Amino acid sequence: MCAAVSAGGGRAAARRLGRAGGEAGVSRVHSTAGIPRRSRRRKSIAIAYESAQGDGAEQGTSEPQRPRWEPRDWRQQLERIQEMRRNRDAPVDEMGVEKCYDSSAPPQVMRYQVLLSLMLSSQTKDQVTSAAMLRLRQHGLTVDSILQMDDATLGRIIYPVGFWRNKVKYIKQTTAILKQKYGGDIPRTVEELVQLPGVGPKMAHLAMNIAWDSVSGIAVDTHVHRITNRLKWVKKETRYPEETRVALEDWLPRDLWREINWLLVGFGQQTCLPVNPRCNECLNQDICPAAKRH
Repeated sequence: MCAAVSAGGGRAAARRLGRAGGEAGVSRVHSTAGIPRRSRRRKSIAIAYESAQGDGAEQGTSEPQRPRWEPRDWRQQLERIQEMRRNRDAPVDEMGVEKCYDSSAPPQVMRYQVLLSLMLSSQTKDQVTSAAMLRLRQHGLTVDSILQMDDATLGRIIYPVGFWRNKVKYIKQTTAILKQKYGGDIPRTVEELVQLPGVGPKMAHLAMNIAWDSVSGIAVDTHVHRITNRLKWVKKETRYPEETRVALEDWLPRDLWREINWLLVGFGQQTCLPVNPRCNECLNQDICPAAKRH
C-alpha cells in the first residue's frame, strides 16, 4: 500500500523535510487557550485530573492510581515480530512511501509527493502504487504540473491503482487547495490534513511522520487493525481502524508509535496474512491468542 515508513531509512529524510518546512513557514496550529469550556462534564474531568496531580498528592490523601491496562505478553510478541522483520524484505520495505518520492527534489516538492503517494496507496498494493508514482515523476510531479494536467491524462498515468477515478478527482481538488491555501506545501497538522479531499487519519499521521518528522499518532491501516485485534492488543475487539488507533494509543508507549506501522504492515504482508495466515512460520505461534483458530 505504499503506506508505511521504515523505522530507520525514512527518518533522515523526514528530518530534512521537517527542517526545511520549519524554515519555509510558520505552523498553522491555532491556539484555543482563550476559548471557555462549555461543558460542566469537561470541567469536572479537568478538576479531577488537577486534584490527583496537585494538593491531594502532596498531602498524601489521593487514592493510588490503578495500573494501566496492557495486553498479555505484548512485549514478547513485539520482540518476536521485530525479529521476524529483521531482514526488511517485505514489499513495504522495497516500495514504501520513502521509496516513492524523489529525494533529490526540493523539500516542498518531496512533501507533496509523499502526500500523493499516500493518497494513491489506499486500497492498493505497494507494487502498484510505486509504479504509478514512478510514472507520475517521469511527467514531473509537482503541484503546478498536476494542476496543468487534464483528468484523462492523470487517470491513464495512475491506473490501475484502486478507485483511480475517485483519486483523480481527489488529487486535483487537494492540489488546488495546497496551491491556494498553503503556497504549494502540505499542511503540518493532522487536523488540517484530514480536511483535504481523499486524505484520512492514517494518511495524515504517516504524512506527519514522513514529511514533517513529527509523531502525531499511530497510523492504522488494514494490517495494523487486523494484527492488533488478533493479538488482543485492544481491550475489546474494534471494528474500524480509527477505533484501533485510539485503543492502541491508550497504552502503547509513545516511543513505539513511529515504528509500529512499519513493523506490522510488513509482518502482515509476509506472515500474518488476511486469509490463511502462516501461523506455522510465526515465532508468536505459542503466545498468539488467534493462532489456534487459523
